Amino acid sequence: MTEVEIGVAKRARRAYAFDDIAIVPSRRTRDPRDVNLGWSIDAFHFETPIIAAPMDSVVSPATAIRIGQLGGLGVLDLEGVWTRYDDPEAVLAEIRGLPDEIATARMQEIYAAPIRPELVTARLAEIRAAGVPVAGALSPQRTQDLYQTVVDAGVDLFVIRGTTVSAEHVSKNAEPLNLKKFIYELDVPVIVGGASTYTAALHLMRTGAAGVLVGFGGGAASTTRASLGIHAPMASAVADVAGARRDYLDESGGRYVHVIADGGLGTSGDIVKAIAMGADAVMLGAALARATDVPGGGFHWGAEAHHPELPRGRRMHVGSTGTLENILFGPAPTTNGTANLMGALRRSMATTGYSDLKEFQRVEVVVAPYHPH
Repeated sequence: MTEVEIGVAKRARRAYAFDDIAIVPSRRTRDPRDVNLGWSIDAFHFETPIIAAPMDSVVSPATAIRIGQLGGLGVLDLEGVWTRYDDPEAVLAEIRGLPDEIATARMQEIYAAPIRPELVTARLAEIRAAGVPVAGALSPQRTQDLYQTVVDAGVDLFVIRGTTVSAEHVSKNAEPLNLKKFIYELDVPVIVGGASTYTAALHLMRTGAAGVLVGFGGGAASTTRASLGIHAPMASAVADVAGARRDYLDESGGRYVHVIADGGLGTSGDIVKAIAMGADAVMLGAALARATDVPGGGFHWGAEAHHPELPRGRRMHVGSTGTLENILFGPAPTTNGTANLMGALRRSMATTGYSDLKEFQRVEVVVAPYHPH
C-alpha cells in the first residue's frame, strides 16, 4: 500500500471513502429478477443483507418486528429508552420536540435513568412473540452486567457495539470484558464491533465472534472525527477487514466470520459499494431513520449523542421519505438513493452480471473521487 508523506516525521497510508470509488460494469448483464440478495449468519438466513442499527430513532420492538417481516434483522438497543421507561413513546416525543440548543443536555438527563432488567426481558419477549429473529445490543461497558438477562430472555443474536471495540481492552480501574472467554461461554452467536483495521478485526475474529462490525456507527449523526480526531474512510476499512476475514479463514481451517459495514451508508450507492468492498451485510441507521414508521419521526440520534461526559454526536433532522417498505423495496419517490435500497442493489448486481452477494464481492472497482456540485 502506497504511503504519502505528511511531513518529515510522519507518513500515512492513503485510505478511501465510498465516495472515492466506483463500480465497473462487466461484459455480462443479468435479469434483476434472477439476483439473490439473501445471506446467512450462523443458523439464521435473511432475505436481505439489512441490519437495522440499535438506535432509539430507528428500532423499537414494533420496527424490529416489521424489519424482520421484510426479510432483515432489527437490533434493539438494550440501553435505550425501551429498557429504561414503561412509556418510551412519551420520552421519544419529547426528544423529537427538543430545541437544538438544549437537546444534548436534556437527552443526557433522559438516558441517565436506570436500565431495568425486567424491561429488557419484556421488550425482547415482544419481538420473539412475533416469530422473527431476536437481536439485542449492549455496549462493552454494560455487557458484563446485563448479558445474562439478555440471554435468559432468548436472543438469537447478541450484538456488542461501541465506537471502537478491541479484543484487548486495558484498564487499571475496572475488570475489562474478556471477549474470548465471554463469547466461548455463550450459546448464541455474537456480532461485535466497531473495528476499522485489519489487525483489530483479526483479533476480534479470534475471539470466536460470528460477525465483525466495520466502522464507528453513528453515521450521519456522529461527530467522532470533530471531537476525537478519529475517522475511518469506509471503503478502505471494509476492504481491510475483508482481508482479515480471508486470512482468518485460512488460519482457522475454514471458519468464516461475517463482515458487516456499519456507518457511512447514507444512500443505496453506499450500500452497493460496501458489498463490493467485501461486506456480507450492512447495518443502517440514518438510511432507515428516514422511514415514516420508525420511532425517530424524522429525527436521528445514536448513543454517542447523549454520552454523559463527552457527547460525540447530535440529534439531527433527516426528514421522512416513506415507509420502511418503501425505503427497502420501493417504489422510490426520490432520485437521490434514499429509497428502494434493495432494488438499487439488485439492479447494480444485475448490471455487472452477478447473481449473489458473495459473487458481487469480486466486482471490479476503480478509484474515481466524486465531487458533487
